[in-house]
Amino acid sequence: MDGHNLEDSKQSTADMSVFVQTLLQQMQSRFQTMSESIITKIDEMGDRINELEQSINDLKAEMGMEGSPSPLAPPKQKSDGANQEDDSA
Repeated sequence: MDGHNLEDSKQSTADMSVFVQTLLQQMQSRFQTMSESIITKIDEMGDRINELEQSINDLKAEMGMEGSPSPLAPPKQKSDGANQEDDSA
């Protein structure tokens, strides 16, 4: 019986090795697919941003505002002490 148990143990180890190997291959395949999908989406997003930027520049040119500051730029605040008066009240 000891020889039979040893053979079962070797078969069980071999089965487990095959199972783990197959599982790792499946995981690698899934990660590769996900990676390719993410890269594709990032490239598409970059293209959309470029198109949006071009559209904005076209609109600015149509309106004659080519030299105007970006609407995303924060407005400059005057340092006239108005904020300090609000804080002290």
